[in-house]
Amino acid sequence: MKHLTPDEVLLGLLKAQPAHGYELLEWFRSPQHLGRIWKMSTSQLYAVLKRLEESGLIAGRVLPGADAPSRTEYTLTKQGEARLMAWLNDPHPPISIHRIRVLFLSRLYIARLLNLPAQDIITRQLSTCEQNRQRLQTELAEVTTDIEALTLNYMVGQFDAVIAWLKDCQTSTLSSPQNFPAAPAAATSHHPER
Repeated sequence: MKHLTPDEVLLGLLKAQPAHGYELLEWFRSPQHLGRIWKMSTSQLYAVLKRLEESGLIAGRVLPGADAPSRTEYTLTKQGEARLMAWLNDPHPPISIHRIRVLFLSRLYIARLLNLPAQDIITRQLSTCEQNRQRLQTELAEVTTDIEALTLNYMVGQFDAVIAWLKDCQTSTLSSPQNFPAAPAAATSHHPER
């Protein structure tokens, strides 16, 4: 199983506005933004930024600081924007409960940040979960051991909870930009015109 990295989340943040690493880190530290979804250290963030830049998905330019060290400001490239949009519109979202919590919520957050409709993201995730729940239910009818039945019942129960939660997402304010928190202070401190 591939380790989760916030590549597309960073692409989405940079589509919203160019930023340097510390500004981006504040989005991941703030519980009102991505802090309850991702746990990022400074070194992890800069490693991802370096990889994204080497892949041509973002571009960095050094900005001299008047009273501070120079900083690298990152912007999204056309290739990065294409990857971001493909991620937001992924027709096959994950079925792992952990990946749903991290990736689905990240997609929803970035869509809202960019004022993009979220209903399709929610609908695709719901459909994928309903299909997987049905598959597990079919497997449950064919079990031969108690432990297999317990395991599949547990998994079906998890999907029942996720499906109910996704249906709540469809009707909640998550699908509209109202009540969306302002950018973290550090994310706007060097960009007062934004």
